[in-house]
Amino acid sequence: MSHEFDYGKAASFWDEKDASASHLPEDQLKDRIDGFIGRHNTAAFACGAGDYVRCTPMEYNYVDGHFYFFSEGGHKYRALKENANVSLAIFDEYVPGGALHGAQVTGTAVMIEPWSDEYTRLVEYKHIPVEAMKKMDPPMPLIRVDVTGIDYLDSSLKAEGYSSRQTLAR
Repeated sequence: MSHEFDYGKAASFWDEKDASASHLPEDQLKDRIDGFIGRHNTAAFACGAGDYVRCTPMEYNYVDGHFYFFSEGGHKYRALKENANVSLAIFDEYVPGGALHGAQVTGTAVMIEPWSDEYTRLVEYKHIPVEAMKKMDPPMPLIRVDVTGIDYLDSSLKAEGYSSRQTLAR
């Protein structure tokens, strides 16, 4: 006996649960998400194009609602050349019986022009000596992720009467 998996039903699981879930007020949700993101500095950065996918752990800086990644190179650029849509995952280590905390971010990757005002601002934000960076040839690429949505998981929200999964669309 074979079982045909219902991908559509599985994909809509959270959409159906969210329809009747209790949601935090948006300003409180933003504060919780910003706090969670601020307590971390590493994300799984996922991108893909065609039949190629890549997921890379990367250090980030979260500035003015955008994620920034300096990355000298790697296979992720193969996908980013074709498809700017990306996903990030930030999470606490799972401990059996413990609380769950995580964020899934969707967004669009934008390559920042080396030595533009934005690029220089991030170099200074990271306290990287500007002269050391200017010696790099070619300049180190800077990726900005413009956030389109965040799914936030915090199992402690249940004790406050809210769904443990919250969604923030931008």
